Amino acid sequence: MPPIKFKPSQTVRDRATGKNVTSNFFMKSTKKEELFDYINSSNGQPKIKQKCKNELVRRGIKIEYVSTT
Repeated sequence: MPPIKFKPSQTVRDRATGKNVTSNFFMKSTKKEELFDYINSSNGQPKIKQKCKNELVRRGIKIEYVSTT
């Protein structure tokens, strides 16, 4: 099973060398704060929010739900 992506890969051309460099954004290498920010954002996609929650559970971080009202 391939690793889960946080966002699509980016290919950037290095101006100095002329080579293409690909950056992959996998869940396992994403910072905890960035995952929490995406979960709490109002414009995040539900499918990716669930992937973020699953990654935090995999890391052993407890997720608590607090109502904002």
